[in-house]
Amino acid sequence: MAFDRRTFLTTSAIVAVSAPALLRVTRANAAEFQLKLANNLPETHPLTIRMREAAAAIAKDTGGKVDMQVFPNNQLGSDTDMLSQLRSGALEFFSLSGLILSTLVPAASINGVGFAWSGYDKVWPAMDGDLGAYVRAQIDKSGLYAFEKMYDNGFRQITTSNKPIKSPDDLVGLKIRVPASPLWTSMFKAFESAPLSLNFSEVYSALQTKVAEGQENPLAIISTGKLYEVQKYLARTNHMWDGFWQLANGKAWKALPDDVKASISKRFAEAALAEREDVAKLNATLEKDLKDKGLAFNEVDPALFRAKLQKAGFFNEWKGKYGDEAWSILEKYTGKIA
Repeated sequence: MAFDRRTFLTTSAIVAVSAPALLRVTRANAAEFQLKLANNLPETHPLTIRMREAAAAIAKDTGGKVDMQVFPNNQLGSDTDMLSQLRSGALEFFSLSGLILSTLVPAASINGVGFAWSGYDKVWPAMDGDLGAYVRAQIDKSGLYAFEKMYDNGFRQITTSNKPIKSPDDLVGLKIRVPASPLWTSMFKAFESAPLSLNFSEVYSALQTKVAEGQENPLAIISTGKLYEVQKYLARTNHMWDGFWQLANGKAWKALPDDVKASISKRFAEAALAEREDVAKLNATLEKDLKDKGLAFNEVDPALFRAKLQKAGFFNEWKGKYGDEAWSILEKYTGKIA
């Protein structure tokens, strides 16, 4: 009886795992390849909008051979859930911050080193050049595939509900939500804050219930996530730049025909470049919109924050973690950091 039960359970598990793949090629009138693409961003974010356009273009390029279904706004779970799904093959494509991906690929967070970037004139040459190539090579070793062009998430700003942030001293003891990434936690601990690691799907409620007093995100996400409803102040810190890698399950990607891969690569690259322009245009207008919605903005002196990190040993710590090769590639574009 025990043997029969194990056999039944094993057979059932195999059928359960295999069923989706079988359905992709046997369902009547279905596309030959049914692929899932997910992100953690709202429907209205430029990344989601451009994803949908890319999916439609891919279907047209391939004569309907590819049906790419887009699942935004954490519909398939949290970032960590979806990363697990991507690695297992239950999800074919996923857009993820390099800083969160760093829990699997440590080098992926290097673009987020605090107060490293002076502007986009340094970011895009680096991420489209040697630094991006270095990170993609590390991602490939993990069994995932990273497409060449990153989407822009943006320079991150700090928002709070209890007080404005004007100097590093204002961060001491602050209960601030950060994504589940060692680099974020390390940086805010260096500022003597109390960082809380939460997935984005939990941010609004954490701020609403005062579990967290503050958070940090680019203006576009503060707007599309309606975080202005539960925050009062925004400090324009530009403390980190973050982007989204468009990732694929390595085995699933390699199994696709060359013509399908060519279409997906082309359309994803076009979508990334268009999304970058979208975010740039949004940032030009969002400050006024957010002020109109009640957020009070203030400027800070980044030199004060950088000095606090330097004194706390933050830069030397992360230089040691990334290694001399990666750090030298980073400084090739940013200039001397530490």
